[in-house]
Order: sequence, then structure tokens, then C-alpha cells
Amino acid sequence: GLRIHEYLYFQVLSPGDIRYIFTATPAKDFGGVFNTRYDQIHLVPADPPEACGELNNGVFIQDQIALVERGGCSFLSKTRVVQEHGGRAVIIADNAYDNDSFYIEMIQDSSRRTADIPALFLLGRDGYMIRRSLEQHGLPWAVISIPVNITSIPTYEMMQPPWTFW
Repeated sequence: GLRIHEYLYFQVLSPGDIRYIFTATPAKDFGGVFNTRYDQIHLVPADPPEACGELNNGVFIQDQIALVERGGCSFLSKTRVVQEHGGRAVIIADNAYDNDSFYIEMIQDSSRRTADIPALFLLGRDGYMIRRSLEQHGLPWAVISIPVNITSIPTYEMMQPPWTFW
């Protein structure tokens, strides 16, 4: 049946060309919740992007948020890899770069493992555009605020990605 998604929002503060508010959905049955608002935290693309094992840039993910790509292993496995590297949360972007509207429901795998950090799903187009901007600027990470309470932002001030329909 139809399911109402719970949304969580974050804003990219830097680089400026993607200074938008993005929509993500929390994992359904694993991971933690945001008990703290991070006004300026790094969103670090994982290397390798799928984060199914040891990360080459794990030192940069410690105390930050990892941007991971879907595929290769379960959502829970990716979350645990980021947690083991000291990440505060993980944002898993769809590997379908043209996906600009379909949210995947991230569920527990059959391993009976758990994860304590928040895990969010991001549309593929959004993840692609963030990574592309970082590559174009030669930057190792974006600076974000998460979570963002959009109810306090007037609609005309909502900086939404121009490629996404709200």
C-alpha cells in the first residue's frame, strides 16, 4: 500500500553552487536518530564510494558524515562501516543517477547486526550533483547543516535543488 515517508532535511552550505536544502529519508528499522543539530559538519564522500569494507579516507570520516553510494552490500553493512570509522551518520545516495523522485526504503538485512548512527537515503540525482560539484571544485567534502527544520523557513526562501520537484 501507500506509505507516508518521514523526511529529514539538510542544507549544503559549501560549495556555494549546490547551496540547497536536500530531502532524505531515514532507514526504516535500523540506525540511530539525530539528537544533535550540526550547524557545520563535513559531508565526506566515501572512498570507495560503496563503503562495503575498509575506507581509504576513513580518517576524514571520523566525527563527520559520510556520503556513500548504494550498491555492493546492504544498507546496514554500509552504515556499520561508517560507524566503525567513527562517522556521526551516513547518507546513502541511490546509484541511479537519474533518480530524482523515488525514495528507497532502507531496511535491516538478515544478519541480526545493528547500527547506532543515523542512516539516511538520498535521491540519486542529489548525490550525483553533490559529488560532481565537489569534483569540479577539487574539494574533499561539503559543509552541511543537519537536520534542518524547514517549517521555520518561508516557502519563498526555500533553496531547493532546481532539478528536484517538491
